[in-house]
Amino acid sequence: MKYTDYHHLNHVKEQQTSKKTLWITLILTLFFTIVEIVGGLLSHSLALLSDSAHMIADVFALGLSMTAIYMAARKPNKRYTFGFLRFEIIASFLNGLALAVIAIGIFIEGIDRMIHPQDVKMGLMLGIASIGLVVNIVLTIVLGRSMREENNLNVKSALWHFIGDLLSSIGVIVSALLIHFTGYTLFDPVVSMVIGAIIFTGGAKIIRESLSVLMESVPEQFDLDQIRADLGSVEGVEDVHELHLWSISTEHYSLTAHVFVREDIQPYCVILGINHILKTKYGIEHSTVQIEHPTILDHGEYGKEFLLKHA
Repeated sequence: MKYTDYHHLNHVKEQQTSKKTLWITLILTLFFTIVEIVGGLLSHSLALLSDSAHMIADVFALGLSMTAIYMAARKPNKRYTFGFLRFEIIASFLNGLALAVIAIGIFIEGIDRMIHPQDVKMGLMLGIASIGLVVNIVLTIVLGRSMREENNLNVKSALWHFIGDLLSSIGVIVSALLIHFTGYTLFDPVVSMVIGAIIFTGGAKIIRESLSVLMESVPEQFDLDQIRADLGSVEGVEDVHELHLWSISTEHYSLTAHVFVREDIQPYCVILGINHILKTKYGIEHSTVQIEHPTILDHGEYGKEFLLKHA
């Protein structure tokens, strides 16, 4: 039987700009990843190899981000009634986790290189890092522009990978110059560890934001107490409880609430007023409001206290 449930709000997200941007970015990243791996092995540069490891994670991240964009465009069905928007957040979480794991790996390898130093072919290292710097600047700008047009955590997680890459390229160049002028190869693992710390910071930020969505916490831009007060200001509303607000995906919010209303009020008018406030003031278009009263539906101690207050 065909799934025909009516949704007043489409649980899909079309992201044509992000899709095109990510395809271009993925192809360029894959090409330069191969260049960096070969260059890092030939030059024995940990900084270059750590950057290439991060580039491999970028390919993985972009692949996940691309999958999330295609999944988000799929319509809801009788099993996934919210559609597949949440995959965007799952992809973001995995991307953030990948950043953190890579950063830890770079730090461990950096300590090992400090204990067991290796010669570095500075010329090759500097040449490849310079090319990488140009590539990463271009990709960071491209993804940044896409973020401004179609803001979502998924693209943001991919962008953080490239911010890390950009800093990595700068770090490789700095370490190459320091080695050239001082002769100390120790700068290679030290700079790599600094890069790792920056990458870890970005990964932790993405993990925190995506985990907040997965835990269905109230999005940071909303004040639940203020929303409760605004809903309570609607004519006929006497109490608002069981109020929940969460994000399915970036900029796709849902709200549910139970509302005590005066027994002489038309409930449809109350729902109309609540939905108007939610949509015009907060941009929340997907809401479910349950109209009730403790004289009709038992609410235990909470209902008894309400009736005593309004006796």
